[in-house]
Amino acid sequence: MNSHVPTLTGGGNVLAIVPQTFEETMRIGRAVVASGLAPAALIGKLEGEPAAAAVAVAIMSGAELGLKPMVSLRSFTVINGRPALYGDGLINVVRMSGKVAYLRTGCEERGGKMVGFCEAKRLDTGEDKRVEFSQADAKRAGLWQTKAVVTKWNKWDKKNEEKPNDSPWYRFPQRMLAWRAAGYCLRELFGDVLGGIRDEFEVGEIAEAEAMRDITPPAESVESKPTPPKPPKPPAPPSAKTIEADPVTEQPASESEFVLGDFLDEIETALGGAKDEADVEEIWNDFDAPAVLETEGHADMIDAAFAIKTRRLAQLSLAWAPTTVSSIPTKPATCW
Repeated sequence: MNSHVPTLTGGGNVLAIVPQTFEETMRIGRAVVASGLAPAALIGKLEGEPAAAAVAVAIMSGAELGLKPMVSLRSFTVINGRPALYGDGLINVVRMSGKVAYLRTGCEERGGKMVGFCEAKRLDTGEDKRVEFSQADAKRAGLWQTKAVVTKWNKWDKKNEEKPNDSPWYRFPQRMLAWRAAGYCLRELFGDVLGGIRDEFEVGEIAEAEAMRDITPPAESVESKPTPPKPPKPPAPPSAKTIEADPVTEQPASESEFVLGDFLDEIETALGGAKDEADVEEIWNDFDAPAVLETEGHADMIDAAFAIKTRRLAQLSLAWAPTTVSSIPTKPATCW
């Protein structure tokens, strides 16, 4: 039986699976999502086809920069809807383009201050550039961090908390200065290679600067502000029940019990005295039937109230209808 089992051989080149069509890219995206290897920073809360589409877009974005599919997934992140490359991803993409004669980054100390730099030269055009980003530049941009403990807003508990400073500008200042200088230098010198892609730190700073701030006043100030009084309900026309009631025990209209049948009868009685459409609208607005019925829990009777109004308008329309042609006397014809 062992003679029929093929032997395992060593050697050979390992090649990446590079999709050639959109359907092949989506197949890879579905496989990555199904395997659970899709980065959370890339797909967020997406599932199924939307998550596979996000993975496919990341693969296509990386392909434009010369990255293989799985390398793209490890290199790309999305911050506030913007694609970005992790850490030194910009430098790696430029090096793999084959258009670099040399590329150097680092951080120097001048007069007790740190200065990050990046210098590079294109192999195809011979153009070279050196960009520096100093500690003073970082302070002017509001990036420099010197405090070990900072105050951060806890959105869950709705309060400020003292926490250790985990900003990369506090923990790795030399690297951040060098990367910021590299970002400016490489985007200017190799713009055709990067296509506008930035590193994750710069995109995060842009997103934070553009984020909308909540300017809603605290709950105490909202509660302390007096609320405008509600307009009083119009007095209901007197009914037979109200006239017969004992005036000593009669309660104010606002505290009396709401009776649906009496309310509809009062509307119909009041509309019966309307002489034209303007009176109908005025009486209807005084009763404010839709709001009253909604407040009293009889929203299903709003259509019945509108039917009363419509019926009265129809009666007024018939009362003012023009005389028919047959009733108009005509001039007798002259006989010759």
